[in-house]
Amino acid sequence: MSGFWSVAQAGLFFLDPETAHEASLRALEAGIHPRPGKPDDPRLAATLFGLNFPNPIGVAAGYDKDARVYNALFAMGFGFAEAGTITPRPQAGNPRPRVFRLIGERAVVNRLGFNNGGHAAAQLRLASRPPKGILGINIGANRESADQIADYAAGVHAFGALASYLAINISSPNTPGLRDLQAPERLDALLKALMEARASLPRAVPILVKLAPDLDGDEVAPLMACLLAHKVDGAILTNTTLSRDGVPPSSHRGEGGGLSGRPLFARSTRMLAQCYLATGGKLPLIGVGGIDSPATAIAKIRAGASLLQLYTGLLYEGPGLLPAIKAALLAELARASAPLTSLVGTEARRWAES
Repeated sequence: MSGFWSVAQAGLFFLDPETAHEASLRALEAGIHPRPGKPDDPRLAATLFGLNFPNPIGVAAGYDKDARVYNALFAMGFGFAEAGTITPRPQAGNPRPRVFRLIGERAVVNRLGFNNGGHAAAQLRLASRPPKGILGINIGANRESADQIADYAAGVHAFGALASYLAINISSPNTPGLRDLQAPERLDALLKALMEARASLPRAVPILVKLAPDLDGDEVAPLMACLLAHKVDGAILTNTTLSRDGVPPSSHRGEGGGLSGRPLFARSTRMLAQCYLATGGKLPLIGVGGIDSPATAIAKIRAGASLLQLYTGLLYEGPGLLPAIKAALLAELARASAPLTSLVGTEARRWAES
């Protein structure tokens, strides 16, 4: 059966990226996807911000933008999934073409611009199809918003009772001015508003902040101090990069937008490790960016990640990447004769200085 999925995954590359993306979503909606043969080994389980993850491997935001296929992703064996980014009002995003494959580099450049159907449509979908696993909702601000902070607070109210956790996306490079919210003063105001919004909910939904990989090293400590001061539950490291370091000339290297995939791995992992060290390991971190093999998955954990997210790696390696990472993690745990938590951050200093 693995051969079938490999052929199917390869066939998507005959389609343009957005058509291929939609085709994969429709397949999952129809129940066409691989399924694990047995439950996860208990050694892969993790408990973070009050949630019990059956395994530490999730799907990053950007794949299931409108919360359409989260239950299919759980059925495939992912430990969690993150839908979005979802904005208060529907928006079409940037003009096409806006997604570009860099096949030789195992990378993607996108400038989608938060294309999604808005809060109301996603709320209806979630209410009619309750999640059967841990579902994060990634929230953002509309491109033309007059008050970005109010948009994020609206997301907390809209999804606080429906999501397992909320991811605050202030790091997409495709919405003008969005990354300015990472500045300490603006981040402080944003987090104050979000915590006030959360206080009005019936439950204290975990709030995580997703950051960019393009921050300077001296910006990390103040950012992490701000997250800790506001008692944020975790951080997601990282979003896509504007850098093209390490990407050789190609037909799409010069396209504007965020770069994901293999060339992002070192940059995002260095940022992850710096954040881990800046918080003394006190803040749970989700590592994302360039994971396309068991070795890169384990490296993220050793750099400081307690959980992992995949996206671009799945596009190139196919759904077999998930069981391969699980098997490698179990082998690593057997060699170490230790639990998964004991691996987290063991090589953070090396990565932070790389």
